Amino acid sequence: MSETPLDLQEELLKPSHPFKEAWVMFRGNHAAMFGLIVLLIVIFAGVFGPVIYQGDPFDMVWAPFSPPGEEGYLLGTDYLGRDLLLMILHGARVSIAIGLAAAFLTVVIGITVGALAGFYKGWVEEVLMRITEFFQVLPTLLFSMVIVALFGASLPIVTFAIGVVSWPPVARITRTEFLRIRELEYVTAARASGVSNWKLIGRVILPNALPPIIVQAALMVGSAILFEAGLSFLGLTDPNIVSWGQIIGSNRQYILDSSYIVTIPGLAIFITVLAISLVGDGLNDALNPKLRKR
Repeated sequence: MSETPLDLQEELLKPSHPFKEAWVMFRGNHAAMFGLIVLLIVIFAGVFGPVIYQGDPFDMVWAPFSPPGEEGYLLGTDYLGRDLLLMILHGARVSIAIGLAAAFLTVVIGITVGALAGFYKGWVEEVLMRITEFFQVLPTLLFSMVIVALFGASLPIVTFAIGVVSWPPVARITRTEFLRIRELEYVTAARASGVSNWKLIGRVILPNALPPIIVQAALMVGSAILFEAGLSFLGLTDPNIVSWGQIIGSNRQYILDSSYIVTIPGLAIFITVLAISLVGDGLNDALNPKLRKR
C-alpha cells in the first residue's frame, strides 16, 4: 500500500541518527534547556567577561566593604576594597576550567579502570575492583587535602587532587556497561572475526557504553566545582588565582559583617552547579532509551 502524504511527512521528521534523536529528546526537556542556557551564559561570562570588563581582580579600587551599587561597583567590594564583580568574572573562568579538567581526569581514570575490569574479568577485575573500593571508602575531602598539603596548593595540584579521588563512580558505571555489552552478539561476532582485544575495547564496546558515562561526566563537572570551593574555603588553594571558592575562603571571616561578599560567589556556584545538574538529568533522559517514554 502506498504511503500517504502524512506518512511521508512523519517519516521525514523522524531523526535519522541516535544523537540527533537524543538532541530532540533533550530539546523537549524544558528544565534541561533552561540549565543549558544558564550554563552557556556562565561560560560566556567567564570567557568574555574579563575582556569586556577589564581590570586586575587583585587591585584595591575603593573602600573595603562597599555595598553593591556604591560608586558604580555593581557587586560592591570585598574586605580589601577589590571589585567583587571583576573577581566573580575572573573566578568563573578558573572554576569552570577546574571543573572541566578535573572531570576529564576523572573520566580518563574511571574509563580505563572500568573498561579493563569489565572486559577481562577474572583476576584483572578482582584487582582493579579492590583498588576502586579502596579509593571509594577513603574520605575524599581528607584525601585531597593530604595531596594538596604534600605537593602544594597550585592549580594543577588542586585539579589533580580532585580528579584522583573522584573516579570510582565512573569506573563502576563503565565496568557495568562493559560486562553487559561484551556478551552481545555483535561483540561475539567481532571477536570471532579476529578483531584484537584493544580494538574491541576502543572501537566496538566503548562507543556503545558512552551514554551513561557522558551523563556521569557532566555531573562530575559540578562536583569538581563544589570540591574546589570546599578546598578553597579551607585555604587549600592558590592565593594568587581568583576562583569562586577562593573568594568565599578569603572573605569567610566577614560573613556576619558583610554577608554579600560570601553570598554572591556562593550563588554563582549554586546556579552553575544547578544548571549542570539539570543538563545532566536531561542527558540521562535523552541518552537512556528506557527513560525516553517517561
